[in-house]
Amino acid sequence: MKIIIVGATGMVGQGALLACLRDPTVKRVLAIGRTATGRSDPKLRDLVEPDLFRLDGRAEDLTGYDACFFCLGVSSSGMDEARYTRITHDLTLAVAGTLSRLNPRMTFIYVSGAGTDGTQMGRSMWARVKGRTENDLRSLSFKAAYAFRPGVIQPLDGIRSKTRSYRLTYSVVGPLLTPLRKLMPSVVLTTDGIGRAMIAAARHGAPQAVLEAADIHRLIDVRP
Repeated sequence: MKIIIVGATGMVGQGALLACLRDPTVKRVLAIGRTATGRSDPKLRDLVEPDLFRLDGRAEDLTGYDACFFCLGVSSSGMDEARYTRITHDLTLAVAGTLSRLNPRMTFIYVSGAGTDGTQMGRSMWARVKGRTENDLRSLSFKAAYAFRPGVIQPLDGIRSKTRSYRLTYSVVGPLLTPLRKLMPSVVLTTDGIGRAMIAAARHGAPQAVLEAADIHRLIDVRP
């Protein structure tokens, strides 16, 4: 497979990138972001684009891919709904719209979050916006579009979140995550596990469009 990863420098994106680089069935990886990944691998190419709303001009670089793992996201803390919508919904749909036109047989996987509101009618702003994003992605002409809704994520392989509040949280709860994951493996996911589940969904499909943590966990060990 040939895979695009958007947001490969974030916590989940780094996990997806490492999973792709380790998987022999993944032949090419294009990492799109505002900064380079800083990694070197024969099958990895960085595409640095300061304005991700303007990918239409990169058609030659973006054609011929089987899947996109969209891992770009921001915390809603301190944001009003308009700004959060532009970053979370509008940017995702702009990138996805370009890719769907260039690769109509592509599988698109959007990293959403536990608690996302698919009805778009709840009181939580971030949950409504993510729910709208999930719903609108399914209207595009992809082969398939899936929303991953992980909850608790344990970073492995030296990966750290770029969000300061998350890093502080992990510094406190980090030692508890390994024993908690052993007790509840379908609740606590790892960055590596999410990446492997994305590859499985891209390769074989998934049972439903929206995948909660337990659904993601069931995909992790699906073989080629």
